[in-house]
Amino acid sequence: MEERALTVPSELGRITISPEAIAQIVGRTAAECYGVVGMSLRASGLGRERVTKLLPRARPTRGIVVRNVGGAVGLELYVVMEHGLNLAEVAATVRSQVSYEVERLTGLRVASVDVHIQDVKRSA
Repeated sequence: MEERALTVPSELGRITISPEAIAQIVGRTAAECYGVVGMSLRASGLGRERVTKLLPRARPTRGIVVRNVGGAVGLELYVVMEHGLNLAEVAATVRSQVSYEVERLTGLRVASVDVHIQDVKRSA
């Protein structure tokens, strides 16, 4: 997670929402999407050197980057998806659901949701 807290103006003052709180919403929403096996760390390296680690569900904020983009939210998700599904469709669903839930629960505008598919695995 990165950046500083985001604010929502109101009549009586302002509401500040931390990137960690937004990442919690994103992680839990993504985990509920059909076809998402779990979250992953940002993989480094190329080819055989690249190792993708599937993160435990107890840590829903790992594998998520939250950015402040001119007062709106920019999100990056690093996910592992289920083998045999249309990856583009699953990613589009994740993008749509995450954007909707973040806007609904925080009142913040979502500027972008980038879904990075780090690996494909068979579900247990």
